[in-house]
Amino acid sequence: MTRFPYDQFAKDYLKELLENLGEVKTDKKVPAEIREIDVYFAPSPHPSERIVELGLLGRFAAKAGLFEPFRNAVQPLEVCSCMGKLFYTFAELERKNQRDKTRLSSEDLPFLWILSPTASPSLLNGFNTGLDEENWGAGIYFLGDHIKTAIIAIHQLPSTPETLWLRLLGKGGVQQRAIDELEALPPDNPLRSKAIDLLLNLRTTLEVTQGIDDEDRGLIMSLSPIYEQKLAEVREQGIQQGVQQGVQQGIQQGIQQGLQQGLQQGLQQERRGVIENLLRLKFGSLDDELSAIIEPLLTLTPEEFTPLLIQLTRSELLSRFNR
Repeated sequence: MTRFPYDQFAKDYLKELLENLGEVKTDKKVPAEIREIDVYFAPSPHPSERIVELGLLGRFAAKAGLFEPFRNAVQPLEVCSCMGKLFYTFAELERKNQRDKTRLSSEDLPFLWILSPTASPSLLNGFNTGLDEENWGAGIYFLGDHIKTAIIAIHQLPSTPETLWLRLLGKGGVQQRAIDELEALPPDNPLRSKAIDLLLNLRTTLEVTQGIDDEDRGLIMSLSPIYEQKLAEVREQGIQQGVQQGVQQGIQQGIQQGLQQGLQQGLQQERRGVIENLLRLKFGSLDDELSAIIEPLLTLTPEEFTPLLIQLTRSELLSRFNR
């Protein structure tokens, strides 16, 4: 995958999940050589209950932190670059405290979380990383205490609800399984809705991006059922709204003419309003050709004309009902 679409998705994704927990800045500039911190997070003094919903990611967000997500396995120089941003942030905070004449403690310093889909043993050994599985579980490799950095090997995280929001930033089968788990969450889960919207935005971006690889195509395919379901939900909401508006319009017109023309014409006007609204909803406007097929459609019951208006194309409707 080209770097930009995934980078933008990862930044937007982390921002959406963390924004209720504190202040989130994306692309925070580090002046030393025009570098940017992908996501800088400062927790709110009044933590949200959502911190628990985010599981392991919520634990990361318990204090200030830098989040640097990678689509492909992070390389040694990239780790060094991330650490350079962290150390610049340390120096920036120290200068601020000196100006304010306050003391900066180690607990005040942010932590760097490097999110990598995989991490090789040579990389982890090269930075002399260590595990703390008793407190943090598998897949989280810490550097020295004073360095305040951890490399998260997403492929090693256990497949539990607590790690879901991090595994969605993984790759291949790890990400696919996480997407399946995401889709299985209750529809009214606000984090589910946000994550799905961002994943579908990523899918749309990839579809129009040239030079994508097989893995990107696999991601597009894995998101296609969710995409189709989302379209169906939007379509259903639009149809319901159109039907409701049409019913209201038909009733109002029926009331105005009911005393003179009777109940039958009121129902006819109601159906006309429904048909007009469905046509506008599907085709954007009601031109002369579409207006001409309303009368033939009025000979059908709502149970008959509603699926036809939803399923048939413009040319099929005109061919079938144009007198």
